[in-house]
Amino acid sequence: MRIGYPCIHLGLPCRPSRTFRLASLSEGRLYETLAGNLDCLERIVRWNAAHGLLFLRITSDLVPLASHPENRHPWAERFAPRFAELGTLIRRFGMRISMHPGQYTLLNSPRREVVDAARAELRYHATVLELLELDRTAKVQIHVGGVYGDKGAAIERFVRAAAELPPGVRERLVVEHDERLFTLSDVLEISRKSELPVVFDAFHHRLNGDGRSLSEALAAQAENWGPQDGLPIVDYSSPLPSGRKGSHAHALDEKDFLNFLEDSQPYDFDLMLEVKDKERSALRALELARGDARLVAEAR
Repeated sequence: MRIGYPCIHLGLPCRPSRTFRLASLSEGRLYETLAGNLDCLERIVRWNAAHGLLFLRITSDLVPLASHPENRHPWAERFAPRFAELGTLIRRFGMRISMHPGQYTLLNSPRREVVDAARAELRYHATVLELLELDRTAKVQIHVGGVYGDKGAAIERFVRAAAELPPGVRERLVVEHDERLFTLSDVLEISRKSELPVVFDAFHHRLNGDGRSLSEALAAQAENWGPQDGLPIVDYSSPLPSGRKGSHAHALDEKDFLNFLEDSQPYDFDLMLEVKDKERSALRALELARGDARLVAEAR
């Protein structure tokens, strides 16, 4: 079990997600911004490895406007050596990487142009992982999308759209349930039809459960991850006290987290902490998990 957090490090004086407006798009602006983003990503990777945080979700904004049709600059070719250098570092540390496109990446939309945009976005994410020269354990995680008045039809559209993806994209794709529309049972059905692995989100399951206990949910998830996919990915967070339904807590709820570690035994997985204060809570989670035999907390 490796523990990590998503996208940005709050304590470092840089962000790997700097971007700009479409009107400012030029080769020079793109390359300057991307170079800075990659330098910041390296700083995050090195800091995380030094502190035992060996799972990182890379920001979708690493390459500004990457999937926009007006961005025709050959950034992948230009920065291939730099990506390869970072990938060597990631592999040397034994770090797990994932990515998670935004909420508007909707493979199951009834609108063709929305699906086409989702396909372009997924190709971009897969390209980043390929440029890093990471194996199939580096995953691209998405939600199912909308119900659009007919959940069964929405599921079938997702399955068809996923089947039409290029093999290099499809082999990295994993699907996650959500807090309102699609339960774990729904995405397990998608997995049976599409052979895509399932990401289990403990917070979403708490809000939009299907009757399974945590242990039962993890057992069901484990069945659809093959050896080439690596350990299953689990997202963890707790609710924001007095916040709206679905809001993530700003900091780790230590009691809840310890209960989660105990109740999730004996299942092994890589754990993404979706907590607002990022590396601060991840470091505390690492301390709390020190006695857990599943934990990997030292870079190679």
